[in-house]
Amino acid sequence: MDFTYSERTRELQARVSAFMEEYIYPNEATFLDQLDAGETRWKEVPIIEELKAKAKEEGLWNLFLPESELGAGLTNMEYAPAVRGDGPGALAPEVFNCNAPDTGNMELLAELRDDAQKAAWLTPCWKGKSARRFA
Repeated sequence: MDFTYSERTRELQARVSAFMEEYIYPNEATFLDQLDAGETRWKEVPIIEELKAKAKEEGLWNLFLPESELGAGLTNMEYAPAVRGDGPGALAPEVFNCNAPDTGNMELLAELRDDAQKAAWLTPCWKGKSARRFA
């Protein structure tokens, strides 16, 4: 079995790594400050929302979803090495919309959804608005 990374995977690795260096690591302190500000930590954090928009612009959004309509259309063999570098960043999985439990929920809903479930649960998640916040 050949485990050599494809050109697409190597290109995504480079893009994710560059995004981490330019946006994620420099904003970790800002994230923690904004998270701790106010009366509760259960809120949308401005820096996360700002970085989500940048990730979408750069095509680094929903990379885990193999269905190209909603995600990047990657296989697991392409996705795993492409994003393994996002683990050290505390905010990276949410910024790339690849955070648990939303990823697993989105994968199931993408496969097994009916129109009502898609509207209520899948659509908010793949747009980066966790369905947990709408329940």
